[in-house]
Amino acid sequence: MGFKNLVILISVVTILNVLVGQYVNCKGTDGNHYHRRTRHHQHHRNSHTHLGNNKTLYENGFVQRKETSFVLNGKPLYLNGFNSYFLMIVASDPSTMSKVTTTFQEASQNGLNLARTWAFNDGGYKALQISPGSYDEVIFKGLDFVISEAGKNGVQLILSLVNNWNDYGGKSQYVKWAKEQGQNINNDDDFYVHPIVKQYYKNHVAAVLTRNNTITGLAYKDDPTIFAWELMNEPRSQSDSSGKSFQDWVSEMAAYVKSIDSNHLLEVGLEGFYGESMPEKNPGYGVGTDFISNNQVPEIDFTTIHLYPESWVSSSDEAAQNAFVDKWVQDHIQDSKDILNKPILITEFGKSSKYSGYNVEKRNSYFEKLFNFVYDSASNGGACAGGLFWQFIAQGLDSFRDGYEVILEENPSTVTVISQQSKRMSNLK
Repeated sequence: MGFKNLVILISVVTILNVLVGQYVNCKGTDGNHYHRRTRHHQHHRNSHTHLGNNKTLYENGFVQRKETSFVLNGKPLYLNGFNSYFLMIVASDPSTMSKVTTTFQEASQNGLNLARTWAFNDGGYKALQISPGSYDEVIFKGLDFVISEAGKNGVQLILSLVNNWNDYGGKSQYVKWAKEQGQNINNDDDFYVHPIVKQYYKNHVAAVLTRNNTITGLAYKDDPTIFAWELMNEPRSQSDSSGKSFQDWVSEMAAYVKSIDSNHLLEVGLEGFYGESMPEKNPGYGVGTDFISNNQVPEIDFTTIHLYPESWVSSSDEAAQNAFVDKWVQDHIQDSKDILNKPILITEFGKSSKYSGYNVEKRNSYFEKLFNFVYDSASNGGACAGGLFWQFIAQGLDSFRDGYEVILEENPSTVTVISQQSKRMSNLK
């Protein structure tokens, strides 16, 4: 071998050593990506690094369901979470945008790993969807920011796609749009059956799921920061107590969502009301939905319940309301396991300061009661994997106070209860 060839060989070996060294440094000695091992420092990174982190999450895969458990990367996933429905609107305003970052940082610091928020605002003030199929890019970029900040802080998201109620537009706005186009519609529950209205909804689903996030570069349907889609917040069909029209809607829309996005989990958004086959389990009335049959739709991955005894059984005394809470939670956890063979999340619960007899200690003990139900189920192989309280608010967002708000600086004792639950759930294997 001549001297010239030897020089070339040494140069090649040197380059290979550098490349191998860079690879090892990037992967880390345990084979995991560097960003994954330092997730608790994510809120200090710049936007370029955040993009890399989101990519890492993507490579790590999506949450999946295995019978009555959630699984991430082959391991069981347990959840402690919160509701902050307004995050998209707050994020779209430069003067309040930082509050979204604060929300996810504070949540992460207290071990919260799941948030539920709206991916809709139909018509009206700061509308995301101004008219059918027409979107405000500023508001959509607010939702981009919410998803990006959640991912940076290790918090996953349940994104709800429309409201049953009139707040933020809801099904009434969809019906109004169709009426304005000359459609003959009788009431808001025609949302579930009218072909034009159903197509409006499908178009919105497609617009959100295929949205390309301007910050992360990922399409929403490809972003593992999103834990699940929710078809509708608290759907009800008062005009069809049989539940058939809503059942057909769930079947059609669940299949449609999955036809676009097979990566993510899907849930209905139910409060937990049973249908005509089990009326005795309801708080004295039904709402045209059916916890069993709605959740038996194959594309629905897990079940949900909400819990508001002060309004649902308002004529009962405190002891009776507590008994209702116990039975409501236990029945749904049991039915999710025995009948549906799917996991369950308690996606809304709280105590409002607007009800008489309220104090922070009562709220804390109520949270502890619900947290114990969740933990006991999760730790004993039951179907309940987590709960999300209503609602978490960063300090300075006073317009979103509703009596249920938990504010870190104002409610340290409640935050302690929440943080302790996070630790218990994260220690489960």
